[in-house]
Amino acid sequence: MCGLVGICDLRGRNDLDRALLRRMNDSQRHRGPDGSGEHFEPGLALGHRRLSIIDLATGQQPLYNEDRSVVVVFNGEIYNYRSLIPQLQALGHTFRTRSDTEVIVHAWEAWGERCVERFRGMFAFALWDANTETLFLARDRLGVKPLFYAMLSNGQVVFGSELKSVGLHPNVVRDIDPAAVEEYFALGYVAEPRTIFTGVAKLPPGHTLTLQRGGPLGAPQEYWDARFTLAERIALPEAVAELDRRLEESIKLRMIADVPLGAFLSGGVDSSTVVATMARVSADPVNTCSMAFDDPAFDETRFAQMVATRYRTRHYVERVASDDFDLIDDLARIYDEPYADSSAIPTYRVCQLARRHVTVALSGDGADENFAGYRRYRMHCAEEHWRSILPVRLRRPAFGLLGRIYPKADWAPRVVRAKATFQALARSTADAYLHSVSIVREPERSRLFSSALQSSLGGYRVAELFERHARRAGTDDPLALVQYLDLKTYLVGDINTKVDRASMAHSLEVREPLMDHSLVDWLCTLPSNLKIRGGEGKFLLKKTMERWLPSEVLYRRKMGFAVPLAAWFRGPLRDRVRMALLGPVLADSGLFNLRALEQMVDAHQSGRRDFSSCLWTILMFEAFLRGVMDARESLPARVARSY
Repeated sequence: MCGLVGICDLRGRNDLDRALLRRMNDSQRHRGPDGSGEHFEPGLALGHRRLSIIDLATGQQPLYNEDRSVVVVFNGEIYNYRSLIPQLQALGHTFRTRSDTEVIVHAWEAWGERCVERFRGMFAFALWDANTETLFLARDRLGVKPLFYAMLSNGQVVFGSELKSVGLHPNVVRDIDPAAVEEYFALGYVAEPRTIFTGVAKLPPGHTLTLQRGGPLGAPQEYWDARFTLAERIALPEAVAELDRRLEESIKLRMIADVPLGAFLSGGVDSSTVVATMARVSADPVNTCSMAFDDPAFDETRFAQMVATRYRTRHYVERVASDDFDLIDDLARIYDEPYADSSAIPTYRVCQLARRHVTVALSGDGADENFAGYRRYRMHCAEEHWRSILPVRLRRPAFGLLGRIYPKADWAPRVVRAKATFQALARSTADAYLHSVSIVREPERSRLFSSALQSSLGGYRVAELFERHARRAGTDDPLALVQYLDLKTYLVGDINTKVDRASMAHSLEVREPLMDHSLVDWLCTLPSNLKIRGGEGKFLLKKTMERWLPSEVLYRRKMGFAVPLAAWFRGPLRDRVRMALLGPVLADSGLFNLRALEQMVDAHQSGRRDFSSCLWTILMFEAFLRGVMDARESLPARVARSY
């Protein structure tokens, strides 16, 4: 894995600041500690940090074509590069290295912008073609690898693998985007293509951006999207055999490396599937890494050990204390913008453990979204059944009233906590799903936000994002629709962001075989009853793995990768939460209703309500303002300019 940065003058060939480019590149040293490279020519500056994985001797970047008229900086892996090389050689291209990077420059020469359609992998790259003075930016289909960019008023475009590198350019506008604040407090992350800053964007997954010097500014163009046709008519035995074959192929591709390789092993279905398949196709024992927690409610090591024993892996385990909360400020700096998934803490720790033994680790990420593993999917489908029976003109007033008057009973058994269900039944399909996944729901956001922030939003609600994606989903199947929504939002904004930043902080490459786009394309053709059946999520995946994994692993209750926030905020973090939420940083930002903050802290710490997820979200936002933004005295001006 690597990091890339660049500056391109689209209006002329002015000399660019070499020292600035080097500072931008060095800010990402953690992404590539094995070396750095630069390319300068009039109007163009490219930088690269390398984590050596394939072709250790000759794969340095920037990398060029034969006459050096095409140059690329690249982050990721093209897993099918070996099959592309002979195709390109047959077209007359000469290869000087054994790296997957060189495939990109020759594929551009051969196929132009459509070269990305040939690539199977996780990637973000920037390519410059001096012949046509064209800058080409591209990102993989599922957004495994990040790419940020900013279009400047002076005609320059600045880009990089992390927001921190782009933000170092003095002309990049770093004012806080009010709409990003709305998205963050609803979702726990800033959704694609927005960033927390008004002047910087994320290139969306499955998109390219082509910019030509002297030409009009282009917009990102989509080259891939998930299409849930559900049209494949296949019996369960044939589906099991086909999935088994596809899993083996995807995992084999991701085991190509010239450095030590292993896998995460939590003891859940997803990571266990990856490890079991790796063991079947590998002649050597697989290296596996697990985290143990001193709180039994979160510890899954017994199940991980079952899989490790069965497949005789080299198994490494590290115990993490349930009060491992010292990472709060570090996480704010690692993620560059507000990010509120508390499982980033154990993810950071397991990456730290893995890096002591391997340079590449395979993970089970993407399985819940692609195989329908989340409990919320089953709940949504049940709610959608009732929404389909009752017309919205009846649902909205009836269930809306029940949602307003039914008490919020966090303390009660889940079966009688119906307030959120009533509220969801009163909504449209996409809005109801957003309601179910929101950390701070809309009424609470209205109370939490200051009047100035609410005014600056101009009526924008994050529901608009979900409705826009729902219109493009191309399906009205309840399960397929929410899977599509998660592919466009949660998977890329939360899961992929979490793993990329946590792994890169330790110079560890993580590969996700369950997000292989050809596997995803096939899964999108399968009917939903192969994904959820009889109340069992991941039905097809579990049936496929019955030959390879014990039933205790496949059919136990899902635990997740969580941390005990509620207890932290009433115990060891009690004072820190109070100081952060009621202190000067949030007050000076002008973004919040300070009385609402105080009431929330009091209610949680007294035990009357469980606001742990909301408090964590605010705590991480405060850490972002304090640790990532400039000194506190600059915050009001930066926020005010956004209003």
